[in-house]
Amino acid sequence: MNIGFIGCGNMATAMLGGILKNNLVPKENLMASDKSEQAMEKIRRDMGIATADNCRVAESADVLVLAVKPVYMEEVIEEIADAVRPETIVVTLAPGKTLKWLDATFGRPTKLVRTMPNTPALVGEGMTALCPNEFVQPEELEQVARIFRSFGKAQVVSETMIDVVTGISGSSPAYVFLFIEAMADAAVAEGMPRAQAYEFASQAVLGSAKMVLETGKHPGELKDMVCSPGGTTIEGVRVLEEKGLRSAVFEATRACVKKAREL
Repeated sequence: MNIGFIGCGNMATAMLGGILKNNLVPKENLMASDKSEQAMEKIRRDMGIATADNCRVAESADVLVLAVKPVYMEEVIEEIADAVRPETIVVTLAPGKTLKWLDATFGRPTKLVRTMPNTPALVGEGMTALCPNEFVQPEELEQVARIFRSFGKAQVVSETMIDVVTGISGSSPAYVFLFIEAMADAAVAEGMPRAQAYEFASQAVLGSAKMVLETGKHPGELKDMVCSPGGTTIEGVRVLEEKGLRSAVFEATRACVKKAREL
């Protein structure tokens, strides 16, 4: 299987790293392009992956990943449409570009998988939603899923859920980073060195997330386990509720979903 990437930004780099780390295909079966010669040089130097122009990448790929910003998607598709073979599976990462829009832009029946990954893919802990069109066969979808599982988890969702995925996992790492930063700032205010504060706050968030995933317990039940009667944790929870943390997260996620639907 030959995998091609058009666009060599952070997400494409994370995907390429996962593919190589898990030996999904040899590096000789990978090819990438980018409008920036500097980005292509970095891919060649750091990963040993061949680079070429967009059309050359498109015509050689069995799975073609369009890792470009939504604003450039139409321009790129118009450039490569004639180079994409009928059997090639085209994977897109751009929010707001529906399967219907993609099909119309290609101008002919094309195997399409619309996806929504997130930046924790950079450390092998990504979460990706996959949404295929009717031309993608189950075994082909599994090929694509294996690529995304090389740097995290992946699930198939209906296209109506893609924008919700943007809110709950695509954009939410930014909310978590804000939370970590705020906890660390408070610890620094109480005298803890900043590097140490970041480590304590980050490990607490990592461990808490693993508890939800690995125990199968409801987050509320796990929260109650930490809150001893009259203790420090329930006092902290009281202040968070008073300040509206739950409502703020709820509304931020819904605002993100609304914006995704407007793109």
